[in-house]
Amino acid sequence: MHKMTEQSLWAAFAGESQAHMKYAAFADEAHRAGLANVAKLFRAVSYAERVHATNHLKALGGLKGTGDNLQAAIDGENFEVDEMYPAYDAVAKLQGEKDAEKSIHFAIEAEKIHAAMYSDAKRSVDSGKDWAIGDVYICPNCGYTHIVSTDNPLPDFCPVCAWKKGTFKKFTGYDELV
Repeated sequence: MHKMTEQSLWAAFAGESQAHMKYAAFADEAHRAGLANVAKLFRAVSYAERVHATNHLKALGGLKGTGDNLQAAIDGENFEVDEMYPAYDAVAKLQGEKDAEKSIHFAIEAEKIHAAMYSDAKRSVDSGKDWAIGDVYICPNCGYTHIVSTDNPLPDFCPVCAWKKGTFKKFTGYDELV
């Protein structure tokens, strides 16, 4: 691929990815405001932006086999924990931006967990098996991620931000990730 086309596709991927997330957040806000049809519109267009981003990623050769995708995810999470967020946190601290510091702290703690989970999943995939896990719960305040098992029940309060477990979003299957 020509360098200019590649740079354009990466920029388009970033823009479409941001639009996807922004519209998903807008949908949640419209839903909270009781505007079900506006929420539906935001959610639908958010999905369309995700389709655009996925198409760009495919054209860039960024979608590979699951093992390679897991390694890319591990590398990305570790970069965020080891380099990106510490640099952002230093700037936020220097400038006295308490909300940014809190947001960054939440992200770092969740990203550490994500990297470990992806590593466990990769070991399973590399051995030719799906990763056997229970339901996955996400704290809607900080992004803390917890996989429930008989020896690892959901804590009563989020260990990162102290929100009650009753507020966590439960993921039981693929369909919920749209």
